Parts: sequence; C-alpha cells; structure tokens
Amino acid sequence: MVRVDVDVSQDNTQIKDLTQNDFIVTDQGTPQPILSFSRESEPLHLLLLLDISGSMHKYINQISDTAQEAVRHLKPGDAIGIMAFGTHTKVHFDFFDNHKEIARQLRTVVDRQEDVGYGTAINEAIIDAAHYMDKNAELASQRAILILTDNLGVNYQSNDEAAIGALLNANTVLNAIVVGRGIRPGPPKPGANPDFTPADVYKVAERSGGVTIKAEDAGRAFDDMIARIRDRYTIGYNLPADTKTGQFRRIGVQLTPEAKKRYPGAVIRAREGYYVR
Repeated sequence: MVRVDVDVSQDNTQIKDLTQNDFIVTDQGTPQPILSFSRESEPLHLLLLLDISGSMHKYINQISDTAQEAVRHLKPGDAIGIMAFGTHTKVHFDFFDNHKEIARQLRTVVDRQEDVGYGTAINEAIIDAAHYMDKNAELASQRAILILTDNLGVNYQSNDEAAIGALLNANTVLNAIVVGRGIRPGPPKPGANPDFTPADVYKVAERSGGVTIKAEDAGRAFDDMIARIRDRYTIGYNLPADTKTGQFRRIGVQLTPEAKKRYPGAVIRAREGYYVR
C-alpha cells in the first residue's frame, strides 16, 4: 500500500473535518481508489533535527521551555528521537515513546557541539535524518522530521534534489521551524559554483509535503508544529500493477469539487511522489 500524509489548511489554519470522500488521489495521473483513511489514529515516528550552532542555543532553550506542553499533542505509542547537527550529525536520543523524557533531553542537546562540528550543513543533515528514519521507523507509521534551524548555511555537494530524494525514498515528510535571519534564498547567481549551494529548507519541506514556519518565538512555533504534524490525514491506496522497482512515481492529491466549494482557499501539502521498493 502507498501511504500519503496530507496537510490541508485554509488561511493557515488546519482543516480537520474532511472525510475520505473529500479527496481525489492520483498515481502517475491516474485516479486511485482510496482504501484507507485516517487522522490522528496512525502511530507517529517524529525525529527532531536540531541545528546546535552557537547562534541557535537560545532557540533550543525556547523549545525546551515549551516541550512538556508540546508533547501533550502526542499519543501513546508515538515515538520521538533527537538528532543534532553542525557540519555532521549525531543521534542524541534514539526513538523512544516516553515523551516527557524526550522533552527533558532537549536542553542538554547543546552540550553536543564538539560532537557535530561548528558549521551548518543542512542538506547533509536532512539526508542523514532520512536514512535514520528509513532504518529505524516502523513502515506502517507516519514519518516526520522537524528541523529547527536559522537556514544560514552552505551545502557542499549535497543539493536540494539529493535531500528531497532521500526524504521521498524514506516516505518521510520534512517540517521546518526557521528562526533568526533565515530567509528563503533566491535563485543561484550566474556562474555560481554548483558544488556550493545555499540552504533552502523551505523548498525541501514543501516538496516533501511539509510545512515551514518562520518564527521569532521558537517555543510557540514548536508547540504549534507538533500539533500540526499529529493532525495530518493519512491516505492509503494499493501500489498500481504496472510499477517497477526503483521507478519514481508522482502522486497528486486534491479535493473534490464539492469539498472545494466548502473550502475554496484550501492549500494541500503532500509529498510529490515515491520510489518503488
């Protein structure tokens, strides 16, 4: 079964009353019968991917202050892990279903700076996080990464397409809290070295089906984001018969005409496709 996690919002507020009959799902442009549909009931594997460069410490403290409240949105059996990153990554806490203990661990993650280096390699961290998710998360679960970063970094030989591909291959959605001066970069300048690309978590999150929040108060954004990740819809349909291993297939998710009348400004976020495995 192909599983698609879907966020639907209007005026930046999640829409939570949709049913299976409100969605149309296509695979390579062909409509697919929806065989499973849920919201909140699927188990969740959530990996917190934390930029712990020096400028980020105050924001780590902000999410630590609200973490005990934020994890109340989770359900029994949901598992959370923590991965820190600088120039490379380090797992700070493996997936664990004791949410309060994970919340307590957040404040200590800044002590791992020497373990991860003093740069900010964002795409490399996303790729590592996707690989970790693929190896350690249950297949029949929602898979989400929540990155906290200022989006100020340069990726070396790890462009956005590589990060997006790793996420799609791991059936994982990237969500982002961007703090500080982390704006969305423009297109590369003519003659720019393609081996060195600016960080753009906005683009990577968008194409994996995730949400990006630009925030000054990381703690409040953290609480909002945990709730939003937990409230996504999960839609399932059978793998089409004409698939081939290794093939990339494009997914389309939209509302039915009747649902669009109820929510004319609805914005749908879902991963753009998947690799057949």
